[in-house]
Amino acid sequence: MALIVTQDGSHSVYSEHFGVTYHSRYGAVTESLHVFIGAGLRFKAAVQPQVSVLEVGFGTGLNAFLTWLEAERRGLTVRYTGIEVSPLAPEEAAVFNYAACLGQPERQTDFCRLHTCAWERVVRLSEHFWLRKKQMPVQAYRATSAFDVIYFDAFAPQAQPEMWTETIFRAMYRALRPEGLLVTYCAKGDVKRTLRSVGFEVEGLPGPPGKREMTRAWK
Repeated sequence: MALIVTQDGSHSVYSEHFGVTYHSRYGAVTESLHVFIGAGLRFKAAVQPQVSVLEVGFGTGLNAFLTWLEAERRGLTVRYTGIEVSPLAPEEAAVFNYAACLGQPERQTDFCRLHTCAWERVVRLSEHFWLRKKQMPVQAYRATSAFDVIYFDAFAPQAQPEMWTETIFRAMYRALRPEGLLVTYCAKGDVKRTLRSVGFEVEGLPGPPGKREMTRAWK
């Protein structure tokens, strides 16, 4: 694992296998707050008190951690499923500085619990946040009308093209409840066209620092 520091001071990881970082070099926390929390979770939380989230690419656990904190701040109930084919070891994740970067260093223990808790079962981490981690390729995951929000956080299409296909997005569409939404940092034209081809309504939103645009897609 190659640890890097992004421009907002928060950690990310460089994948030597894929030749890309797990997050934007302009700021890991900044990107995740903008794309997944701001355009995804908060948008749904404004109209319903319980939200079911699917994350494609659990990775460092940053999106799950931010979601947990946001759920507690809002008094929101979140049931969170994270899919990851190659999990980081808990001792690797323990060095990430997200709690400190968010001004809540006392939550580092909670962040580590995201990585030490059991896989393949639902774990109640707080009054507001339930987590289920599944170690498997997303291609093998099946769900129907189970989620309100999907965080689609796979590696970029040029690094992992097999994740951005019609087959995958059709499964994502099926996994969402009516009026559910999918958010991703990627705004490539062919990705948007593929989303539309399986039934999504697609909108481009202003992106985080370093990106002109991001994507939100509706069922």
